[in-house]
Amino acid sequence: QVQLVESGGGLVQAGGSLRLSCAASRSAFRLNAMGWYRQAPGKQRELVARITRGGSTNYADSVKGRFTVSGDNAKNTVYLRMNSLKPEDTAVYYCAADLFGGTTYWGQGTQVTVSS
Repeated sequence: QVQLVESGGGLVQAGGSLRLSCAASRSAFRLNAMGWYRQAPGKQRELVARITRGGSTNYADSVKGRFTVSGDNAKNTVYLRMNSLKPEDTAVYYCAADLFGGTTYWGQGTQVTVSS
């Protein structure tokens, strides 16, 4: 079992920045990747950014150039730096941890609200 604790959400004006953090309770030994997803009201959950244990990253097209995902394997933590935020970035952001073997664990979600 892996528990994920997220922090860093909140309310920010358009053009502002936030940093999300997610710490996994389990040793990184079986962690293959960690990432961030988001779900806006009435929409499906979508991938925002993901980073593998080896450091490879991928991003949703809508956040490329504005968001940066990074990880600290020693701390079992993943970060999401969000710059130039837009109202359409408003959503609940979920941290996810993918284990080798295919199991995915989810955090409880943190609200990000961007006002215009």
